[in-house]
Amino acid sequence: MKTLILASQSPRRKELLERCGIPFETMPADINESIDTDQQLEKEIERLSYEKAKHIFSLRPDAVVIGSDTIVAVDGKPLGKPHDRQTAEHMLKSIQGRSHHVITGLAILSAKRTYMTHETAEVTFASMDEAEIARYIDTGECFDKAGAYGIQGYGGRYISQIHGDYYAIMGLPLHLVYEELKNYSLY
Repeated sequence: MKTLILASQSPRRKELLERCGIPFETMPADINESIDTDQQLEKEIERLSYEKAKHIFSLRPDAVVIGSDTIVAVDGKPLGKPHDRQTAEHMLKSIQGRSHHVITGLAILSAKRTYMTHETAEVTFASMDEAEIARYIDTGECFDKAGAYGIQGYGGRYISQIHGDYYAIMGLPLHLVYEELKNYSLY
């Protein structure tokens, strides 16, 4: 039986993949995660997901490797992960009181098969006052999340509506992963 490897160190992706009930290993992929903002964001997030999977697959060609990446976009412009309080505040102000898109790319590689896709969800963030923004930043949750929030954590209290796959917003489109893994003799 082939080994399944998640090319990520994200605890959220690990938690989600565990829900598939298939044993797996994690190996974070050390790649350049910059995107070309002149390109279509959906294609760029698929490319990053593929690059992550390809990097680990080059080390473990006997395995099935999953790569995934997530980006938050406002008005077609990507928001990364904030590196300081000021950037987090700016990002939260840019998404509060309106909708934005969360795009998660997925790549699954093996010696016999390559699968690439993405899932896009629309998230509506409630309006926040200055004190709410400051309190949320104080939780520290926003600093390792694209768009400066985590839907599965404290940030969930500010989400007024979603259209699309909740798990893709968390970082791994679980149903797409499960359906595709049926093709890899992992059971």
